[in-house]
Amino acid sequence: MSTAGGPSSALPHWHGRTSSPEQTEAVGAALALTQPARADAPLVLYLRGDLGAGKTTLVRGFLRALGVTQTVRSPTYTLLECYELGVLVCVHVDLYRLRDASELEPLALRDLARGGHVWLIEWPQNAAARLPPPDLDIALEVQSAGHMLALDARSELGAGWLHRAVALFPQTL
Repeated sequence: MSTAGGPSSALPHWHGRTSSPEQTEAVGAALALTQPARADAPLVLYLRGDLGAGKTTLVRGFLRALGVTQTVRSPTYTLLECYELGVLVCVHVDLYRLRDASELEPLALRDLARGGHVWLIEWPQNAAARLPPPDLDIALEVQSAGHMLALDARSELGAGWLHRAVALFPQTL
């Protein structure tokens, strides 16, 4: 893991490559198992990348690590899927089909903006300033031998989360 250029207080980032869907799911699982508790607001994770970059695969690993056994698909048409896992609620949002950020209103995301919730948001750039800032921002990119991942902490909470998660990433990454 390294930190961005600049002063020592810069938030950390991590870059790596996965060579299989299972490895991408393992990154998601490590993130799930190391997520911090947040009592005052949702924990927010942005997932950026082209179609097929592995965003939903990473989310699948995240949710499987928390005990979700049902099929995990990207909610491309419904835009939102909630997984109630006891005291934790995972909110999987896919904004690919969003044409205008005002289309977020019917989703009632404000009602889900509370502690004990984790937001996993695919295509966050399509909602611009109508989303809370992320704690972690993940960029995925398809490459010939797999996927490149860049994880950037965007808050102090995200920085601690990233440090803990990297320790659980498979040694092959």
